[in-house]
Formats: sequence, C-alpha cells, structure tokens
Amino acid sequence: MVTLLNRTIRICGLISILVSCSGFERSEQEKVRRRNSKGEYIYRAENDVFSPIAPPQHMPRSSYPWETEAHLPRITKEFFRCKGSPLNAPYTSLSDPEKPALLADCDGMTRHGLPIIGGKENVYPILLELMNYLQKKTGKRVVITSGHRCPAHNSYTDPSKEAKASKHQIGAEVDFYIQGMEDQPLEIVTLLMQYYQEHPTYKTQKEWITFQRYDKPDAKVDTQPWLNKEIFIKLHQKNEGRNADNRHPYPYLSLQVRWDRNKAERVLFDWEKAAKGYPHS
Repeated sequence: MVTLLNRTIRICGLISILVSCSGFERSEQEKVRRRNSKGEYIYRAENDVFSPIAPPQHMPRSSYPWETEAHLPRITKEFFRCKGSPLNAPYTSLSDPEKPALLADCDGMTRHGLPIIGGKENVYPILLELMNYLQKKTGKRVVITSGHRCPAHNSYTDPSKEAKASKHQIGAEVDFYIQGMEDQPLEIVTLLMQYYQEHPTYKTQKEWITFQRYDKPDAKVDTQPWLNKEIFIKLHQKNEGRNADNRHPYPYLSLQVRWDRNKAERVLFDWEKAAKGYPHS
C-alpha cells in the first residue's frame, strides 16, 4: 500500500514539473519574439489612393418572374374574338334622329367565329405580330379591348355612320392599351414604328419604315393618325372614341391593316366579308 502511494506521489510530481517547464518555455519564447520584432511607421500623403472606389451607379432592379415576357401569355387569334353578349341590354340609337333604331347585341363568341382569312378562322397576321412585339419590348401585358366585331356587335358598340365600314368586322382592326403604360401611348406608337425598322424584310424599304401623318380631318380624334404602307395608327385620348368595347378611362390605340402581305393587295372593307365572312354555330 505504501509502495503504491509513493509511486503515485512521484508521478504527480513529474507531471507538475513537465507542466511548469512547458509554461516556462512559452514565456521565454514570447520574450524572444518581442525582442526580435521590428516595426516601421507607414507614411502616406493625404491624397494618396491605392485602391480607388468607383462612384456608385444606379442599378435597375431585376424583373420578377411574373414580369418577364416568358410569363406573359402569347397573343393569339383567341384574344380577338367578338365581345358581344346577350346580357347587354338593348337600347335605342339616336345617331340618326330621324330614324331612331333599337339595337341589340349579338350572342358573342359562343354563336359565331372569327373571319375566314387564308381559308381558316383568323385575323390579319400583322396584328398578332405587332401585339406580341409590343409585349416583348415592354415586358408588359397588351390588353385588347376590341378585336373582331360581327356586324350586330359593331352596330351595338358604335352606331355612328362612320363605324358601319369598320375593319373590325373583317379581322383587320384592333383597339388596345398596355398595362402599366396606359398614359404613355406615344411611346407605344414609337415602338410600332420601330418594328418596321427592325424587320429583316422591310427595314430597307422606305414605304414600310416611313410613317406619314394622315392629313384628312377626323371627327373622333384630335391627334393626327400615322400610317405607312401596311398599317394605320389612331390614338384615342381619354375623352375620345368611347364605345361599348372601350369602357375604360385610359387612352387607347387603334390599328387598322391597309395592306395584305400575303396577297400583295390593299385591305378594304367589304360588306360581303363583314356579314358572311365568318362561321355561325
């Protein structure tokens, strides 16, 4: 028992010596390190710059996923279907005071289709191209307020004498505005003109890229319309061109097709096309 106790005491003593030696060595090393350390002051002029910092620049925020073109629905002929509805109440039109007329709306897209263009239901392709071009350029949704109108809905929407030959009835006209750019219609007009400047086929042809102002008076708008060989652009301000399809407080644009690319001929209103040029169910 005594022998075991003596051994334990010797081991503890040895451990304490080793620990104390280790601490002693560390303190000595620290003293040596301090004696051998050298330092120098850093001298620098007040205007010395070794790492220039660029001035801050405005970085526009990235679009949210739902704001990108990929998340905007591609505009097809379905967006142009007639907006007539049997729920719209009949009314008496006084556009001709001597011959008041009772006007009722059509039954809408459930009872008739789109005009027959190129052997199938459609609207003029340039209208689809321009609507999708505007969505791509702006990243915002194009709202089509009036596409195809059958003769009944056309009369119900606008009973004026001028509207009787509306190209809405033959799939060659569209009314629209752009969400988020409702009060910037002139910027949209500029983009429509830009389309022709960028088009690989027509950008070198003057009659397509050159827009003129329409020089005849128009009782419905104060802004002179624009036109080139293919389209006619009309701007309706907030207090202009209001009808049953355009019941909103925004300016809007009307596009009419003047030239058929595929047939290489002018697009003119035709009563036969308007009244019988679309399928009935």
